[in-house]
Amino acid sequence: MSDLKKMYSTILGDHFPMDMTITFGDQKLVYRKRTWGIKQEDGSIDERGVRYGENPDQEAALYELVNGNLTLGECSFIEPGNGLVSGIRVEDMLQVGKHPGKINLTDIDNGLNILKYLMDRPAAVILKHNNPCGAAYGDTLAHAFDRANRCDRIAAFGGAVIMSRPCDNETATLLSQNYLEVVCAPSFEKGSLEILKKSKNLRVIEISRIDRLAEFEKFRFVDFKSLIDGGIIAQQSAVNSIRTLDDLKPATATWKGESFTCDRTPTQQEIDDMIFGWAVEHGVTSNSVLYVKDGCTVGIGTGEQDRVGVAEIAVHKAYIKYADILCFDQYKIPYADLALQIAQGKRDKADQEAIDAKVKADRAGLPGSVMISDAFFPFRDGADVGIQQGITAILQAGGSMRDFETIQACNEADPKVAMMFTGQRSFKH
Repeated sequence: MSDLKKMYSTILGDHFPMDMTITFGDQKLVYRKRTWGIKQEDGSIDERGVRYGENPDQEAALYELVNGNLTLGECSFIEPGNGLVSGIRVEDMLQVGKHPGKINLTDIDNGLNILKYLMDRPAAVILKHNNPCGAAYGDTLAHAFDRANRCDRIAAFGGAVIMSRPCDNETATLLSQNYLEVVCAPSFEKGSLEILKKSKNLRVIEISRIDRLAEFEKFRFVDFKSLIDGGIIAQQSAVNSIRTLDDLKPATATWKGESFTCDRTPTQQEIDDMIFGWAVEHGVTSNSVLYVKDGCTVGIGTGEQDRVGVAEIAVHKAYIKYADILCFDQYKIPYADLALQIAQGKRDKADQEAIDAKVKADRAGLPGSVMISDAFFPFRDGADVGIQQGITAILQAGGSMRDFETIQACNEADPKVAMMFTGQRSFKH
């Protein structure tokens, strides 16, 4: 165990060069490795790069474009000097904590990837292992973070929080009540840093360009995937084009000469949740299914091999997290601790039974939510999972040969379920 702790606390040097040049035909891009002069307790300055990669034994480096501006089809790079994550300076690390590693940086990046579509209102995204575990709009930033945190208080432990508005004292107080790895905002109002710095290992990062993040909405970049044989797959990054009702398509299908269409059209709130949910979906590992309600995630299923399975997992997670937040609200302890105390004879089993009964009665808050699927349902069984939990609307890509089955499932539901198609899938691997 001591060796494992030492491994996690050890900062690797790296063998990556300070400069990297990539040539596309006659276009040349020059990158500079990002390092930070981090002040030590004895007052000395230690020049450090990325803490480490995905695991402590993996060297890593962060590069920022410093010269050149690639144009490749619809892809182009930001003008040098205007980076977001790659442009983080030591001055932007308002509290260094353990200084960022690769996972911290990619969590911030994917949070920005989602948040760029949610800039019209105060919003917060909490990420863990590069997937959102909670995302929400709010009347204020504090309200948005609190809603996102309550989606999955368990997974938020040790997470990265990315916010669309300056962090104020009320938000900082809520942030300080959970163990977090990273807090990132466009700025931090007076007094908020003092609250956050009580957690000395917390990385507090200011990215001033978050206030212009919506400008990145239609921006494509080149996404690289390195293969084990040294090869590289390069692709254009995805762009979310589902931004308004006009971008949605009616759920219609034809099967053996018969036409099928959904009997019920979505309400304005359901449409709003479809647009919100598709924005969050943009940053979720596929196959995925989300449940969202009133501008807030209720359950997030990620990275499964089959669609009905991930729909079920998202439900399962919603039930677990709902029980936990009910327990925390009432007893200020996690649900797992309540169960342990009951097993130890320190608490009455009736306490747990009361929570379980409410979770079952409320169906984990899923009734009234919108089901979001990043690709089509190949069969109706995935949609049926959500319908059984009381969802009122579905947004999916459409395009399955058996779309008519899912339309039938929506029309057979009591009450009927609305459904719209995006006409595009939103895979992320």
